[in-house]
Amino acid sequence: MFESIRASKNILGMNARNLTYIRPNNLKRAKRLADDKIRSKRLLKKAGVPVPRLIAQISSRRTLENFDWSILPPSFVIKPNKGLGGDGIIVIYGRKRGTDDVWIKSNGKTVTMEELKTHIGHILDGEYSLSSTPDIAFFEERLKLSKEFRPYAYRGIPDIRIIIYNKVPVMAMLRLPTKESGGKANLQQGGIGVGIDMARGTTTTAVQGKSKIIEYVPDTRLLLSGIKIPYWDEMLTLAIKAQDASGLGFLGADIAIDRDNGPVFLELNARPGLSIQVANMAGLKRRLERVEGLKIKSAIRGAAVGKSLFGGEIEDEVEGMSGKRVIGSVEEIKIIGKNDVKIKTTAKIDTGAYSTSIDKELAYALGFGHVTEGFEKIDLSQYDITPKNESQIKKDIIAKYKKSIPDLDDVAVVFASSGASVRPVVKIKFIMDNRTIITKVNIVDRSDMKYDIIIGKRNLSRFLVDVSK
Repeated sequence: MFESIRASKNILGMNARNLTYIRPNNLKRAKRLADDKIRSKRLLKKAGVPVPRLIAQISSRRTLENFDWSILPPSFVIKPNKGLGGDGIIVIYGRKRGTDDVWIKSNGKTVTMEELKTHIGHILDGEYSLSSTPDIAFFEERLKLSKEFRPYAYRGIPDIRIIIYNKVPVMAMLRLPTKESGGKANLQQGGIGVGIDMARGTTTTAVQGKSKIIEYVPDTRLLLSGIKIPYWDEMLTLAIKAQDASGLGFLGADIAIDRDNGPVFLELNARPGLSIQVANMAGLKRRLERVEGLKIKSAIRGAAVGKSLFGGEIEDEVEGMSGKRVIGSVEEIKIIGKNDVKIKTTAKIDTGAYSTSIDKELAYALGFGHVTEGFEKIDLSQYDITPKNESQIKKDIIAKYKKSIPDLDDVAVVFASSGASVRPVVKIKFIMDNRTIITKVNIVDRSDMKYDIIIGKRNLSRFLVDVSK
């Protein structure tokens, strides 16, 4: 799939990007501003764009030796002023209990004051700077992970990269830190990039590293499609304001969402990488050409233009290139049960659930009432329903009751916030968005729920979920 995407005539290559868009639109003084994180943060703050609070900076060995470490809060971030790609950044979560000179890093390991001094010395020597020239180290506040992204991020803060051209947002992706990337939202180091539908602010397709197309957060059952980005409209306008203030005509705007303060602008990027195209399964070139020469009078207008131009077509591009249909959080389906019984109903698409569940009454209507009645006669109190016993419980019930309960295909042991339960499983067929799925579903009492069927991740591999649709 990646090879076909790369071959697309609409994909913007590195050299084409540099010659056509960066050089003419990003003058040297603007690029120097973007490369200087401290100066750019001060400029953005003056322009009304929220940025992380600057705590202190160290510009020389003498300043380092005389630095008063007691002024630092319990948690903070150390960054090189002219760093690139996340190198040289250390995130401190807090002091080790009972100490004044030992801290806990984002990976759970400890670091001493002397080790931090050594690291800052490397920053001052230019080890992480763009051109290996002497640099400045600075401390800024550590952002807190927002609850919306907590299940998807590994020991770090996700951010949203938005490409702005001519005051119009043309493409965006959510960048997620992973174990492989060491908790940094950096694709070059193994982070995840997830394309975003510009109109809806909802994730579509995902790539890990430079080219690996994925559907789930590694080692989990969490779908990466269908994540609704909070503060979407606000972030689009912030990105445009940052472009206006910086003078960069072609900008990669990096914005994070702080748990307490909402959107916070991280940094200006005058040379944004092109993996954003792979994450979106779409090329930049055509989008940039469509906004060339437009007269955009305000940030709000620019955001509206970007959403209008690059919203609806995302779904078509994603469906065409991925072979997957884009569905919403609620879908009309047709279920086929025993003896070819057909029932139309409304299903709740639940990416937080793994398996598909149907209500008891729906099971009766589909011809599986005998399964429900037979299963209710089983004395489940004899089982200690815990995760370690799950396999044995299923094996024992199937061995004892499958012959006496026709159509009992399997048993599901479900652990939820409301408690553990054991449910009968039957096999059905349903049609959703003109696609037929043959699957196993568990039967449970959903009489107090709005929908009599929820469709879980197990049956969504052929779909991309847009929760705002």
